[in-house]
Amino acid sequence: MRALEVFWVFLRLGLTSFGGPVAHLGYFRAEFVTRRAWLTEQDYADLMALAQFLPGPTSSQTGFAVGLLRAGWPGALAAWLGFTLPSALLMVALALGITRLGDVSAAGWLAGLKVAAVAIVAQAVGGMWSSLVTDRLRAGLALGVAALLVVVPGAGAQVLALLACSLISWRFLPAMALREGHLPPVAVSRGAGLGLLVGCGALLLLLPVLAPLAAGWALLDATYRAGALVFGGGHVVLPLLEAGFVPHFLGHETFIGGYGAANAVPGPLFTFATYLGAAQGSVSPALGAGIATVGVFLPGLLLMAGVLPFWSALSALPAARSALAGVNAGVVGLLLAALYSPVFTGGIRGPRELALALVAYAALTAGRLPAWAVVLGCALLGQFVL
Repeated sequence: MRALEVFWVFLRLGLTSFGGPVAHLGYFRAEFVTRRAWLTEQDYADLMALAQFLPGPTSSQTGFAVGLLRAGWPGALAAWLGFTLPSALLMVALALGITRLGDVSAAGWLAGLKVAAVAIVAQAVGGMWSSLVTDRLRAGLALGVAALLVVVPGAGAQVLALLACSLISWRFLPAMALREGHLPPVAVSRGAGLGLLVGCGALLLLLPVLAPLAAGWALLDATYRAGALVFGGGHVVLPLLEAGFVPHFLGHETFIGGYGAANAVPGPLFTFATYLGAAQGSVSPALGAGIATVGVFLPGLLLMAGVLPFWSALSALPAARSALAGVNAGVVGLLLAALYSPVFTGGIRGPRELALALVAYAALTAGRLPAWAVVLGCALLGQFVL
């Protein structure tokens, strides 16, 4: 059964994907483009480009779309559950006091995981560059986006840079014929997609009306609004969640303590909302964790499923493919900028970390080891060497 296969693959990724959303995209590429060939390089780049344009958790939306294309709605749900469940359970355990991580910022295993992320993102950038940056115009776009985002980071600059890439390539690249290996049929009709988009917007308007009626509705409103209004995912969601939870549901110290621990667990950083839902005292921890988890992910997943059938049809047009070629080059530049900051600057503190990163990169490329094995090896070496 394809959905079960999707679940197990994403569960392993959820257990081993450290390093934040940019690193997650590198893990996904290694698994679904290089190892399993579920998608071509350009198919995967298309999904990444779409996720960058939509509000919500970029890596989770990309994984959700991979599951949807692979096994329909059961596959989409399986992908989201598999990737989200490990970190969500860890965050619930932390909130209940079962697991006490304390200050792990100086832990050797965590330093090793950061080094592994450097190697994995570098591999992704190199592979995508060779496939998607095939002429001087696209090379210029990729390097220009990287230069811009190194100087002016942030989700707003990312979206504007990708829009500029689409306009430039649409104007200066010849209309491109539909390539072979285009996205498989999506298990969502255009009518259903439109309904999902309308429903997503309706919930954004309805939940503030329901919030005063019960604590559960208020919790769902706070997390849904954060998930619906954040571009770029990852750490960008922090101020929105803080506005929704502090001081209404919990104190600032509890909020910051959970955020620090969220950076030390694998999988999507959006499961920080799971911790907040379990830590608040208005409803039971289990119910609060469930509401918060669904609330923060739901808008991004609805948007991805709603837009994907229109995206697939649009991307088949020759002129649109020319525009999308520039966006894909821009996405490579985005990853290149992220490889520098925060991945490289956060993971490489000295010659030992750099040496381990080079060994990990060699293991991924020349040794063709799977990403999860490199991650575990770096964590083990980091504990004893770094």
